[in-house]
Amino acid sequence: MSFTERMGIEVSISPIRVKSDAPREFRLYLLQLMLHYVGLKKLRSLVCFVTKDAEDPNNWGENDFMKNEVQSILENCPWNRIYDIIEYFYANIQKRSEFEKIINEYFIEKGIGWKLVNGLIETRGDEAFEKKIKDVIDVLDKAQLNTSKNEIKEAIKDLSKRPKADVTGSVQHSVAALECVCREISGDKRATLGKIIKDNSGLVPKPLDDVITKVFGFASEQGRHLREGGTPNFEEAELVVHLSASLCTYLVKKNLRIESDNIELLF
Repeated sequence: MSFTERMGIEVSISPIRVKSDAPREFRLYLLQLMLHYVGLKKLRSLVCFVTKDAEDPNNWGENDFMKNEVQSILENCPWNRIYDIIEYFYANIQKRSEFEKIINEYFIEKGIGWKLVNGLIETRGDEAFEKKIKDVIDVLDKAQLNTSKNEIKEAIKDLSKRPKADVTGSVQHSVAALECVCREISGDKRATLGKIIKDNSGLVPKPLDDVITKVFGFASEQGRHLREGGTPNFEEAELVVHLSASLCTYLVKKNLRIESDNIELLF
């Protein structure tokens, strides 16, 4: 354990400032980090495989020339390839959990909006967003609402797509998760989210029912029936995912009693 960990010193969390980028200082740090786990020749092979660069046959020894070759590739490849390299590197080393922990600590401390989860790079929001996503997946899992849980995961996956997030897909999937939860609770397996809220006035107390109606309306316009120039931006899509996750958590906790592994509907 490091001094910081042993002393229980809290590391400051930087606001997210990097998303569609991989700054030079991060690329250089990544080089040093990866060299902690593998030799230079193996690292060059892994990096060249991802970036589709040919290894320089004149650099055959593990020396500064080879290191400069790898560094040049890392510094000049497209930003999204850096995250591809992280995923591929993770899959080819033994101390995966340690590498994942260190790279995620770097992301948090340096304000990079990504995280490494079981070998895959996913989008990372602020602390509240991350907690809400963790909570909703846990709640939906305990309630055995697997379709809703998978829809939330798909929403996160769409936000995480590189080099460009699938914002419309994330909106669709997150609201689909909310719709599935409402269908399960109301017992109406086919109605749309808007109709369920309209026909079940006690499902959500007023005026919170208007929030769900408006989220559904936004998703219908921005995520399902797009107009030219009407695509939501990343921040709007992230907001819809956050709202949908919060509402799913609320509805499940209100309408389902979770006792160990036994789920009982409260109708």
